[in-house]
Amino acid sequence: MLDLEKIRKDFPILNQEVNGFPLIYLDNAATSQKPQVVIDALNEYYIGYNSNVHRGAHTLADKATGKFEDTRTAVKEFINASSTEEVILTKGTTEAINLVANTYGRQNIKEGDEVIISTMEHHSNIVPWQMICEEKGAKVKVMPINDNGEIIFEEFQKLISPKTKLISVVHVSNVLGTINDVEKIIEEAHRHNIPVLIDGAQSSPHFNVDVQKMDCDFYVFSSHKVYGPTGMGVLYGKKAILEEMPPFLGGGEMIKEVTFEKTTFNDLPFKFEAGTPNIGDTIALKTALDYVNEIGKDNIARHEEELLEYCTAAFQDIKRLKIIGTAKKKVSVISFLIDGIHPFDLGMMLDAKGIAIRTGHHCAQPLMNRFGIDGTARASFAVYNTKEEIDQMVESIHKIVARF
Repeated sequence: MLDLEKIRKDFPILNQEVNGFPLIYLDNAATSQKPQVVIDALNEYYIGYNSNVHRGAHTLADKATGKFEDTRTAVKEFINASSTEEVILTKGTTEAINLVANTYGRQNIKEGDEVIISTMEHHSNIVPWQMICEEKGAKVKVMPINDNGEIIFEEFQKLISPKTKLISVVHVSNVLGTINDVEKIIEEAHRHNIPVLIDGAQSSPHFNVDVQKMDCDFYVFSSHKVYGPTGMGVLYGKKAILEEMPPFLGGGEMIKEVTFEKTTFNDLPFKFEAGTPNIGDTIALKTALDYVNEIGKDNIARHEEELLEYCTAAFQDIKRLKIIGTAKKKVSVISFLIDGIHPFDLGMMLDAKGIAIRTGHHCAQPLMNRFGIDGTARASFAVYNTKEEIDQMVESIHKIVARF
């Protein structure tokens, strides 16, 4: 059993009122809140040892570099990469996908080739592939999903051809909560020698991730979804593939030697980390991962599954409410519509009661088109949320429905 009272005290932002009501924060799929230890780690860097990394010989630079690289090691262990050389520190999931598209993609995708994604992708896993395919004269193909929000595996198999150069698929949908069977997808792709990128922005906060067991070629996630700071993320890639990829950005750190005639590039992982990185937020990410590990991913997953089941059951009693996304395997994300009430209006009325949910297309417009809707309301739960908060949201929605 989690000590929810203690956990909630770890998050100072939860101890406030919004519009005269205690804050109920149910927008965790957009970004999670930060425990005090993460905020402290960020402050400690700027107050105590603010310095650039990998460059200086003085005490502050040495400490900053050590702490910075400690995060790389923590990430390696968090996702079970085989080496820190396979951990590239980026500014987020979006940059990590763009890095792969503009290096591996530009190097390997040719005219007439194909990239496969799924219907439920976030825009960050659609647009970069469209851009590189348009540049190369290649094509993006899309895995269809059923009405429950699950990939139709047999239809995915039919999309694979000798022209397929990469498959990029979300691990967990930020809209539907669907947990995709990525191991099955990867196994099928590797039968055809096709590399696979997994967007782990929504899986990394909710359950254990093992990139070696998964056997993905790339895996990406963001710090701010997993109780860490914003503006920081991770690209994991298999070492052999990363070594063959050209650099993404040019500048300091990613070089071995520069002359006006020629530049030679640094070893992994630094080849992909040009310029001064986001040092403070990177250091604080380790604290966030340590915090998650201390609670335990299995404990978090169990608690969030209880919240998902509890809220799903409670929603059945709300008139005219329809859940969008009813996959058998889900994380704690519920998108829904109420007939006769626009999602934005619902979000505003809940906000008036201090309840924060998400409304809109959730950066997944093609998925909305698949269901023939413009957007949804979305409640998403984290380790600090409670059944009592769900009760208050449900009670508020009942009152709103009664008014309409």
